[in-house]
Amino acid sequence: MAQQRFSNRCPAVKRLMKEAQELREPTEQYCAFPLEDNLFEWHFTLRGPSGSEYEGGVYHGRITFPPEYPMKPPSIMLLTPTGRFKVAMNICLSISGHHPETWQPSWSIRTVLLAIMGFMPTHGGGAIGSLDYTPEERKVLAKKSMDWQCPVCKVKNKDILPLETSKEKSEETKKEAAILVAKVQLKKQKDEEESRLKSVAQTVGAEHPALVNGNPGVISAAASNNAATSPTSSSTTSSIPSSSSTTTPISSTSPLPTSQSSSLPSSQSSFPSVNPPVIHRRPVAASTQPGAAAPAARATQAPARPQQQGSNRVFSFILMVVISLAIVLLIMRRLYITYEYKFDTEL
Repeated sequence: MAQQRFSNRCPAVKRLMKEAQELREPTEQYCAFPLEDNLFEWHFTLRGPSGSEYEGGVYHGRITFPPEYPMKPPSIMLLTPTGRFKVAMNICLSISGHHPETWQPSWSIRTVLLAIMGFMPTHGGGAIGSLDYTPEERKVLAKKSMDWQCPVCKVKNKDILPLETSKEKSEETKKEAAILVAKVQLKKQKDEEESRLKSVAQTVGAEHPALVNGNPGVISAAASNNAATSPTSSSTTSSIPSSSSTTTPISSTSPLPTSQSSSLPSSQSSFPSVNPPVIHRRPVAASTQPGAAAPAARATQAPARPQQQGSNRVFSFILMVVISLAIVLLIMRRLYITYEYKFDTEL
């Protein structure tokens, strides 16, 4: 098959060619190489982790890379039956295309191979492409995997990797794979906690939007008071001052004496009271000052504001305490996971 030509200006092509150069020599534990006619499709072979039901087995698989690699993760599938992953199906791992949110561009094909080896002994948990075979069935599949042959590579698994000569290298690879899996899982938990906190914040903001908009008590009190006084104040601005017309001064040349209060038209006296008793009880001299009706109007609205502000402050305080406790619990849990991970690594 003729080798397909790719543009060297493409970042994905540069990265894959560099990694192909680094992995040109197979190791005792794994190997990977691109197809002759497609640089974005690789085949890999790896040994089963030592000390597990996969020990003694050799497994073959395929990796397909998107054009945006390494900014987006590759898709991974196993072609050899393992009892852990389904055959010829893209598997769901934190380093695969099913979880682009946990992928890091600094990871390479070698990181993917180590992650597969590290995830094989773990429980599938119902993930996409996972299987729950018994250890005995997986041991049988491990023995049969040696004679499995890829229809594309035309080579048996036992003839791809060099013979294993040292157990120390196998243990080092196993330990490195376990550390990588622990880091991937820790990053996944961190991302899940951050997304959970964001969803909680969005839920609180949707249920209580006033908490995000500054002083909700003052705004809501002002809106309710304006709504209560606006139907009458608009129809009586020509003769009776109200709270909505606080900027309109009372004429000093023609004050309204108290003796003329009974001479108002019947159409005006039938309206609901909009602070007219307060205005008529004031002395005539006080009405000569511009904006004299504004303090009286504000005085009638003042008692409602402290109550609403007080209830909002109590609710805000309780919400801040709950969020602070949640953050403290998450930090303590993170520290516990970190120390537990360090303790397991040292062991």
